[in-house]
Amino acid sequence: MKIDILTLFPEMFAPLKESIIKRAVEKGVVKINIINIRDFAAPPHYKCDDEPFGGGAGMVMMCEPLFKAIESVKKRNSKIFYMSPRGSVFSQEKANQMKDFKHIILICGHYEGIDQRVLDYFKVQELSIGDYVLTGGELPAMVVADAVIRLLPDAITAESTQEESFSNGLLEYNQYTRPAIFRDLPVPEVLLNGNHKKIKELRAEQSLEITKRNRPDLLDKNKTAK
Repeated sequence: MKIDILTLFPEMFAPLKESIIKRAVEKGVVKINIINIRDFAAPPHYKCDDEPFGGGAGMVMMCEPLFKAIESVKKRNSKIFYMSPRGSVFSQEKANQMKDFKHIILICGHYEGIDQRVLDYFKVQELSIGDYVLTGGELPAMVVADAVIRLLPDAITAESTQEESFSNGLLEYNQYTRPAIFRDLPVPEVLLNGNHKKIKELRAEQSLEITKRNRPDLLDKNKTAK
């Protein structure tokens, strides 16, 4: 997979050079290309924004630099997404769909957003990571990239993605590691006795209880799906 990220602030993407994402890049699982939109703006000022038509607060990112930046990397099979609070909400289900794409372009907006003609012309899909507004699309783009990359073959072990939050419509169970007792806080005994049936039952109970407490909407969604 190739991921091209269009941004005014390429220096913000240092986290994608660490940990699991770094190893996935080194193994050739994914190629990440950070593109500075200002490189496609006109000199000498390399201006990328202007006042909105019709008035209003803030500035809007201009067509020309974005058109040129997108056209520099777009292929026939490219899927283009714009990080926007008005977009459809990104989810684990969406990440699973996106992992099968060969080429993803992520556009990071700023200020009051980008000129609508960019979205219309390139048939861009708008994505939101939640019901709140951020200063720009860089953090959402990293969230989307991370969620998708970790699902790619050989990015992490397949087992790691099978039993985790949302994999079965519920949140993940509690996790423990050594020592078995720390400051008089013990690990549940059932996890230490090697009885895999009992362990599975405990984890299923925990998963259901945590989902009821933190995300009851997921239980309602599962009922509706059935």
